[in-house]
Amino acid sequence: MKKIRNHRDLEVYQKAFDAAMELFRLSKSFPKDEMYSLTDQMRRASRSVCANLAEAWRKRRYEAHFISKLSDSEAEAAETQVWIEFAVASEYLDRTQARKLYKTYDEVIGTLVGMINHPETWVIQKQGKRS
Repeated sequence: MKKIRNHRDLEVYQKAFDAAMELFRLSKSFPKDEMYSLTDQMRRASRSVCANLAEAWRKRRYEAHFISKLSDSEAEAAETQVWIEFAVASEYLDRTQARKLYKTYDEVIGTLVGMINHPETWVIQKQGKRS
């Protein structure tokens, strides 16, 4: 098992980053009149999953802050799923592509919930306990 040195080493981060980049690529074909609404919201939420994960990783010294940032990341992942649903309903996104992305965000949410429920695995303990 590879040692996790920073947030980029987390499998959940990599999965969320790849999904956000796929959404970015797919959203390039959305209508221009959606640029400042659906397109922008979808891109912002999907990127925020990763940004909040990075912040959570840096706040591992404080369990409550760590959990809070993971919770923010979870919420952004769920929001991204809503935007995916809107993109399908608006016929901007193919159902097959959307289903795959939605499933990826389900996996991301599942991992985040696991991290939230077991922060002791991730937080930095005080000296003498665990580093």
